[in-house]
Amino acid sequence: MEMTLLITCFIVVGALAFDFINGFHDTANAIATSVSTKALKPRHAVILAAVMNFIGALTFTGVAKTITSGIVDPFTLENGSVVILSALVSAIAWNLITWYYGIPSSSSHAIIGSIVGAAIAASGFGSINYSGFTKIVQSLLISPILAFIVGYVVFSLFKVLFKNHSLTKSNNRFRRIQILTAAFQAYTHGTNDAQKAMGIITLALIANNYHQTMDIPFWVQFSCALAMGLGTSIGGWRIIQTVGNKIMKIRPVNGVAADLSSASIIFAATYFHLPVSTTHVISSSILGVGASNRVKGVNWGTAQTMIFTWVVTLPAAAILAGIVYYFLQFFL
Repeated sequence: MEMTLLITCFIVVGALAFDFINGFHDTANAIATSVSTKALKPRHAVILAAVMNFIGALTFTGVAKTITSGIVDPFTLENGSVVILSALVSAIAWNLITWYYGIPSSSSHAIIGSIVGAAIAASGFGSINYSGFTKIVQSLLISPILAFIVGYVVFSLFKVLFKNHSLTKSNNRFRRIQILTAAFQAYTHGTNDAQKAMGIITLALIANNYHQTMDIPFWVQFSCALAMGLGTSIGGWRIIQTVGNKIMKIRPVNGVAADLSSASIIFAATYFHLPVSTTHVISSSILGVGASNRVKGVNWGTAQTMIFTWVVTLPAAAILAGIVYYFLQFFL
């Protein structure tokens, strides 16, 4: 088997592994609120998230096309195979490290930062598509701010609309509603996050002359959806504790407000073909709901730790990918 084909196969396997890891790394983000409010049992929540992630991943391809061409030009990428493989190794390593320590970092930041770092290591800063990259970074930065605002506004409306309702009855009703919002949350997660691996594989296929257009092959879409669904089925219990319990004490009405807010932001980003961090968006919507409910009830220390990790991820992944590229180029 020629070296180019062999490396391409490694990239496909690596991208599917990234999607699989992304699934169990980010499962908590989609179902943490429904588990913490006891709207769903953990096992049922994971199954629901796995199915909805799979369906969501089969629905759209716009974000994948943005990843394929928005950061670097796949048709002119120098030493593209090694660049993409280095990016995958770096992103997977970062995801595993943060998963092990229960830190809800961003898989999106990890893969985007890794692509940038590996590309710069290969052919300098001129290899980056700055207009596309800037657009991606803007979506990554703006989306959590919007999620915080929407979460704050939605829960403020809930307080007005349901102020005269019995707390017990409201909790029971919202607990049932949260099953639907959790499903919607998981679906939107699949529409955005699974597409990043699709974009990586398509980028590799174009760079190695196995694919001639920006269209995402169906086998790529299906395999990434399956990997995401299987990864989700394993679950991310360490991160569930951080997202579901350590930010604030969540009641069913809080969970519904947070789910609706974050799912709406993620779906809007998918519609406009923009990759966002589901971790950022979901956690920020919970913070917004918490601030609307009772500012002192939010554990801002946990929020500060998460924000620090979010800020560090992109440059850290870029540096790690550059180092990985430096070593891989001697062997490939």
